Amino acid sequence: MHHVHKFLIIMLHNVKNSVQIVGHVGKDVVLTSFENGNKKATAIVATNESYTDKKGEKIKQTAWHKVIAWGKKAEEIAVCFKKGTEVAIHGKLSNRTYTDTSGTTRYVTEIVVTEFYKIAKITNHTAEAVPF
Repeated sequence: MHHVHKFLIIMLHNVKNSVQIVGHVGKDVVLTSFENGNKKATAIVATNESYTDKKGEKIKQTAWHKVIAWGKKAEEIAVCFKKGTEVAIHGKLSNRTYTDTSGTTRYVTEIVVTEFYKIAKITNHTAEAVPF
């Protein structure tokens, strides 16, 4: 039992800030280069969920996620992510705040990408996640 408990603690430690989404890129990536040579890619990815309401009508909900990547990963994403591309993303959530030009504090939640895959349609009923 002690080994199972230790395994669960290790497993939970590795996934405590982990997020995975599958969705479509909403617009082409913005790649920013900094004076120190580092690069940042910013993308928007839409995920869709649907449910049936009390009237029996199917309701579709779309959520938009800000996705960022740094360095070499940013360069890869800038090349691979095009508007409409279906992607699978693994990363971690990052929360930050900033003050806009009017003095208002803004809160931002972003997904920092660690891995990503293109979803390739094989047939009308199956799909496969493949590296870019």
